[in-house]
Amino acid sequence: MTGHATGTRDEWLAARLELLTAEKELTRRSDELARKRQALPWVLIDKDYRFETDEGPASLADLFRGRSQLLVYHFMFGPEYTAGCPACSSIADGFNGFVVHLENHDVAMTAVSRAPLEKLQAYKRRMGWSFPWASSYGTDFNYDFRTSVTEEHQREGIVEYNFGQRDIKPVLEAADGPVGEFAAMTGTDAATYLLEAPGMSAFALEDGVVYHTYSAYARGVDAMWGMYQWLDRAPKGRNEAGAWFRRRDEYETT
Repeated sequence: MTGHATGTRDEWLAARLELLTAEKELTRRSDELARKRQALPWVLIDKDYRFETDEGPASLADLFRGRSQLLVYHFMFGPEYTAGCPACSSIADGFNGFVVHLENHDVAMTAVSRAPLEKLQAYKRRMGWSFPWASSYGTDFNYDFRTSVTEEHQREGIVEYNFGQRDIKPVLEAADGPVGEFAAMTGTDAATYLLEAPGMSAFALEDGVVYHTYSAYARGVDAMWGMYQWLDRAPKGRNEAGAWFRRRDEYETT
């Protein structure tokens, strides 16, 4: 017998209507936040970032592919990784389906990682992905947008992430936890794995000039993680204790 509260259909409906009021308020607040994001001041990009793509060398403006807006997912795949981050991989599983819709709404989307292009292409083939993925190997792009740190900064123990100072010493010392597990899944140790971090950034292109408009990190990219949006509506919610998910080709089939 379930240990969860049970009730009649009428009791469920009354509770559901109360929840609906809260959900509608959250939707209105989310709409207001979206307007505030769009009202942020734009910052001119005056550095000549260069990338390697499936189509060859590219500038940041080239990544727009003829659109006026660009969304970048900062995918955790460092040069030393042998495979992409499992968490980033589960997020990226949803990219193929919606990229075409974005492209037909004046928005380009691409993932960007520091690993060399050959590694990204091989991983794309493994995962069956077709969305654009650019390599920023050897450039400052990931560092400037605070999704990569140098080994020197990491050794100092305090790194800048999510618009604040982050003490990563406790995470490094707990290398036998989820971080250590994910690091092993990328073929690295915890310290190497944590040279990268997830995030997203948005850019605008006007009159040939690129502007940075928005970035988000950590739980700020939760809304793009489609799996969790479904789990948040499942009877037991996220129901997790540690790293439970794998890359989609690593689950045991039954």
